[in-house]
Amino acid sequence: MPKVEITIPEHLEMQIAQLVEQGEFLNREEAIEDLLSTGLKAYKTSGPIDDEEEPGGYEDDGMMGHDDEYVF
Repeated sequence: MPKVEITIPEHLEMQIAQLVEQGEFLNREEAIEDLLSTGLKAYKTSGPIDDEEEPGGYEDDGMMGHDDEYVF
């Protein structure tokens, strides 16, 4: 498996350490791998956010035209 070195903000490191301490993950490596994988799957599902979105887009109407924050 390839190794990757990253630098993350202190608050993220503390959240990861807390998840490991709570027993959500066996160790930091497992936590980071699982959280990154979950984030990539979520990103794939929702797609990238277009910073040059036209006025009157999703921001005004909520996600996908719904007022709810999450749509399934």
